[in-house]
Amino acid sequence: MLAIMNEKFETKKSLGQHFLNSAAVPRLLCDAGDVKKDDLVLEIGPGTGVLTREILARGATVIALEADRRAIEVLKRDFAADISSARLRVVETDVRKLDLRSLGLADHSFKVVANIPYYLTGHLFRVFLEGDTQPRSLVFLVQKEVGKRAAANLSRGGKESLLSLSIKAFGEPEYMRTVGKGHFTPPPKVDSAIIRVSDIGRERFGRLAPAAFFEVLHLGFGAKRKQLLGNLAKRYDRQSVAKAFEALGLASDIRAEDIDIDTWIKLAKKLSSMG
Repeated sequence: MLAIMNEKFETKKSLGQHFLNSAAVPRLLCDAGDVKKDDLVLEIGPGTGVLTREILARGATVIALEADRRAIEVLKRDFAADISSARLRVVETDVRKLDLRSLGLADHSFKVVANIPYYLTGHLFRVFLEGDTQPRSLVFLVQKEVGKRAAANLSRGGKESLLSLSIKAFGEPEYMRTVGKGHFTPPPKVDSAIIRVSDIGRERFGRLAPAAFFEVLHLGFGAKRKQLLGNLAKRYDRQSVAKAFEALGLASDIRAEDIDIDTWIKLAKKLSSMG
């Protein structure tokens, strides 16, 4: 980013660009992702390559997805040797339209480490967790409040959210640390957080179709202030839902945010069996 700043490289608000301006945060991101020699790392929005440089320094190979042609030209210039040796592959793409299979990535064959545009946070969690091609682990730099919601934990006095449960269905989210807004150019309005999702897989579902689980989950959070039983009764027979609650030891007045992921999976299985 320092090279770009010297060239008066202006960020584009339309791309949600907030470039890292120090080497400290890339080190923290790579530590969180346990990036090491021979890893294959997918980076989203590398910008001028501050994080890219740290990933490469640890001996990993990088596939960098970038939508800004100005940044791509800088990457091709500054990392020419890495591109030539096939340690860095720069792909011009809008990640919102990307099919991971087009990159030739096998399931669980890579890690994701990225400073992502804030406005794409929800979309990117879905792409990498719900898709057919999952990473081994995922590390995102996100808005601090989003990070707190993503890693909310009932056992530590928190409340679950649609986001936290959607992530926990596939992996284990963890709030690693806060990153101050001064580490970015231009500085965002809020602080950020490093979030890691590890142990990514589909095993938690068993025979339950993920689509069926998310139908129940979204229905349960449909009216957040209302009790869960009432929300689910909009789709399922109320007495049948009440019986499912009783079988799972759930109070009739419980709310969606007060149920952990394992119980949500069990509840979804019972409700899905009702048709």
